[in-house]
Amino acid sequence: MTRSPAVYLLASAKRGTLYIGVSSNLIQRIWQHREHLNEGFTERYDVTRLVWYELHETMESAIAREKRLKKWKREWKIDLIEPTNPDWRDLWQDIARTG
Repeated sequence: MTRSPAVYLLASAKRGTLYIGVSSNLIQRIWQHREHLNEGFTERYDVTRLVWYELHETMESAIAREKRLKKWKREWKIDLIEPTNPDWRDLWQDIARTG
């Protein structure tokens, strides 16, 4: 996986606490969450499981998508995750291998 703007959803567990983020380097950013390198929400609630992500052509489109998703109801976010990841498997290994 080359560096590409991405929007991502992390979860603490299946149907657990959710976090939406955006990054220009998804592998690096998810690694930072997993290692608790930044203080804040994901560290406090141990939200480290990558359950969904979407790559974008530009950072501007990724940021716009993140802003829209943050306004979504929780159930809509779950409906976004489950069609492609019904077991809420951690996708970290998938992206780390392609990096």
